[in-house]
Amino acid sequence: MDYSRKKRVLVVDDAAFMRMMIRDILKKNNFEVVGEAANGQEAIAKYEELRPDLVTLDITMPGLDGVTVLRKIRERDPSARIVMCSAMGQQAMVVEAIQGGAKDFINKPFNPQKVVDTLRRALQ
Repeated sequence: MDYSRKKRVLVVDDAAFMRMMIRDILKKNNFEVVGEAANGQEAIAKYEELRPDLVTLDITMPGLDGVTVLRKIRERDPSARIVMCSAMGQQAMVVEAIQGGAKDFINKPFNPQKVVDTLRRALQ
C-alpha cells in the first residue's frame, strides 16, 4: 500500500460526537478526513463528490440505514471501500453489510488502535 500520501476518508455517523471521535483518531494516524455526513442521503452525495479512498459508515441512522447506503454507494462504485461502524447487538446487520460488500466493521465504543488497524487492512 502507498503510505506516501494520506488516505482520504469520508466519515458517516448521525452522531456528531462519534464523527468527532473518528476524525480525531484518523488525524492522529495520518489519514485525511475529506468529508463528514450525518445521514445516508448526505453520505451518498458526499461520496459522489469526494470519491474518498475509504468510508466509515454507521449502521444505524435515521432515514437510510448504513446497509442501504452501502449498497447504493457500491452500485455506483463497485470498488468503494467501506468499513461499517456498529454498536453491540447489531450482528445481523453487520453480517448483511459484509454480504453487501463492506470490507470490515469496527465496534463502538471505539478502540483507537483497532480502528486504525481495521482501516489499514481495508485499504490493502
